[in-house]
Amino acid sequence: MHNLLATPFGGEVFPVNPKRPSVLGVKAYPDLKSIPKKIELAVVVTPAKAVPQIISDCADLKIPAAIIISAGFKEMGAPGIALEQQILAHAQRGKMRIIGPNCLGVMNPNTGLNATFAAGIAHKGKIAFISQSGALCTAVLDWSLREKVGFSAFVSIGSMVDVNWGDLIDYFGNDPDTKSILIYMESIGDARAFLSAAREVSLTKPIILIKAGRSAESAKAAASHTGSLAGSDEALTAALKRVGVLRVDTIADLFSMTEVLAKQPRPKGPRLMIVTNAGGPGVIATDALIANGGKLAELGAETMDALNKLLPAPWSRNNPVDILGDASAEIYSKAIEIVARDPHSDGILVILTPQDMTDSTGTAEKLTPFAHLDKPILASWMGADSVKKGDEILTHNGIPTFEFPDVACKTFATMWKYTDNLNGIYEVPLNVQTDAACPIKHKALIQIIEQARLENRTILDEVESKQVLEAYDIPCVPTRVAKSAEEAAQLAKDMGFPIVLKVYSRTITHKTDVGGVKLNLQNGDAVKKAYDEIYASVKKLAGIEHFQGVTVQPMIKLEGYELILGSTIDDQFGPILLFGSGGQLVEVYKDRSLAIPPLTTTLARRMMEQTKIYTALHGVRGRKSIDLAKLEEILVQFSNLVVGQPWIKECDINPLLASPDKLIALDARVILHDSKTKEEDLPKLAIRPYPVQYVETCLLNDQTPVTIRPIRPEDEPIIVQFHKDLSQETVRQRYLKTVNYNDRVAHDRMIRICFNDYDREIALILARDQEILGIIRLTKIPGTLDATFALLVKDQWQNKGIGTKLMQKVLEVAKSEKVQMIYAEMLDENFQMQKLCKRFGFTLVSKGRLIYAQHDLKAL
Repeated sequence: MHNLLATPFGGEVFPVNPKRPSVLGVKAYPDLKSIPKKIELAVVVTPAKAVPQIISDCADLKIPAAIIISAGFKEMGAPGIALEQQILAHAQRGKMRIIGPNCLGVMNPNTGLNATFAAGIAHKGKIAFISQSGALCTAVLDWSLREKVGFSAFVSIGSMVDVNWGDLIDYFGNDPDTKSILIYMESIGDARAFLSAAREVSLTKPIILIKAGRSAESAKAAASHTGSLAGSDEALTAALKRVGVLRVDTIADLFSMTEVLAKQPRPKGPRLMIVTNAGGPGVIATDALIANGGKLAELGAETMDALNKLLPAPWSRNNPVDILGDASAEIYSKAIEIVARDPHSDGILVILTPQDMTDSTGTAEKLTPFAHLDKPILASWMGADSVKKGDEILTHNGIPTFEFPDVACKTFATMWKYTDNLNGIYEVPLNVQTDAACPIKHKALIQIIEQARLENRTILDEVESKQVLEAYDIPCVPTRVAKSAEEAAQLAKDMGFPIVLKVYSRTITHKTDVGGVKLNLQNGDAVKKAYDEIYASVKKLAGIEHFQGVTVQPMIKLEGYELILGSTIDDQFGPILLFGSGGQLVEVYKDRSLAIPPLTTTLARRMMEQTKIYTALHGVRGRKSIDLAKLEEILVQFSNLVVGQPWIKECDINPLLASPDKLIALDARVILHDSKTKEEDLPKLAIRPYPVQYVETCLLNDQTPVTIRPIRPEDEPIIVQFHKDLSQETVRQRYLKTVNYNDRVAHDRMIRICFNDYDREIALILARDQEILGIIRLTKIPGTLDATFALLVKDQWQNKGIGTKLMQKVLEVAKSEKVQMIYAEMLDENFQMQKLCKRFGFTLVSKGRLIYAQHDLKAL
């Protein structure tokens, strides 16, 4: 109450307390309904049991928002959860939004609102800070007041009964007063909402996150290698990379990265130029740069010549550029000017150590003109009081400073990784054709899974597992089942020696653990002997009931690498994918990377690049490279399998043998969810996959066969061609203004068009073969059940029924997506669009030179 009164926010405060006539000298009211004015925000600080009734009263009075600071909810177990459910029901009835419960509150320094119980209010600024820990909020607030760091908002999110990470990221993404978003997270809550919002906003504003509990790994037993290898924290890291969120390890990193990204551009590459007046710090900086994934920039010939003319003969003649201890402010300035022009560098670090002839303040002043290069410039003014003034000058003029150069290098490397990750997410992928929709394959796959569920089996045997993979065009070694030694010998003879025998069991998952694998069998007698040995070993170590025979497979003699490709279920993100070094020692080496499905070829390659084995796959010590494009394709197909078959709980291909001649799955294991699981309870994908249900083929008025389907990232080249064929008048009618071709097809803009988050936006293209004839885009309005649409048809294909087909389809999609109101705007001279909207039941309203159309879909 004191905080609300202490910093005027332009409104009034009404205390509600049935036992007191006033609070802090302000007249109190016995209940909400007694307040004579309309209330915009309720701040609740009563015991937990009283909160549901208060929120019910708020809903009755149509109060739009509440902050529940009170504790005593889900953290108290079942009774607290029940209270939260009551609160949410009342809020939804009244269309309220709620932050909390169990939170510190909300602070907006730019308006003066301080609805928290923190001691004071933050400085005004451009950073939004969202935290699940109220205590951390107060600690950060104290730090920020001391360091004079400003904020656009401070939000303690609490238990997230209603407003969640996604809601707040959406809000601050659209807030012009917020330039970056900082997050302290303990639990993610609605993973899909978080990832969807983060993916949308990270393109325009940095989102920097620190997560508590990094060391906590999943302790549950897993039937697959993937299940035991994939920790939930690694899954979070993979998810954050997928949507362009920068994760840091410490609170210091959280704010230093925010400062750097606010002041300097992100580097376009990993190459750093280091300028120093002392050799030792330059070496330390180099070590830190390389250790964190950066590179030293090579000095170009022109740069070398210019530095030779400027610097004394003993200078380092290399990067780091050691300009020697007696370097003046003028020498520093000219050296920076020279290296800044070098096209071989992506960033500059300037190191200054206080020596007898060093002018730290003058050097800082000389560096300020370089604060706004097209590449980042960082500084490390090493020392204490003697460099303090220079440090302040640099910081004030937009050049981030660091006490030590190794920290500066780590920061630069992190900036590059962030850039590289964003580039990778939105790099145009190749189009991978899949035969998984083949009716015969699909039917066989469904039958295998359904039969196992009917038999209450969760583990598919090796033969069934390979059939599942083959349905998605993943090559597998031929595998036959033998029930006797004689049958095994005959199958081996038919296949050709040498042969591999493996135990065939519907319960054993790790065959080598029970002596269930025999390799390189050269003749029938060896096969029979191996059969008997496997039988005896399984009987002894597992029990005869676990032996159903053996599988007979040709011995693959190719020289290559053993890889693992797998999937498992993460508690936070649902299905996740794993790739890395495979074989029997997979859990020892732990060379793996994780990703969130669905994958594109680009995302598959980025997943591979994160492993050590990836370097070997290019070919080492005279070996040829494997077919990396084919491996990317296999990863995409495996992702399609995981996305398309929700009954699969875990899946391993181990090993996937990768040689220059062939990629082939030697062993496979598929584990299903328990047959008692309800379909609606199956884990959901954290990122919505391609909505295949909206694909259809049809005929235009002139009987031209066309396909209507949602857009894909792979469509960028044909979208560029589509725009090339548009007239300026058609463009003006669509965008309500003239937009030139180069601006329309710039990759940054194409990202927005082609890389749809299908939970937020679905662009439908109408295409004839690989030519796009028209596009209609349905864009949901966050936090509502409303959406907008926009239509564009290629000039020579107008008046052929394309607009009608697309409008019909977009209304069908909108209804399926539970959109209730759909809107559009058009120029008042766009009579064709107005006619089309009227035909489909839209109401048109004229406002100046624009016409606004709206349609209530609840009536459809």
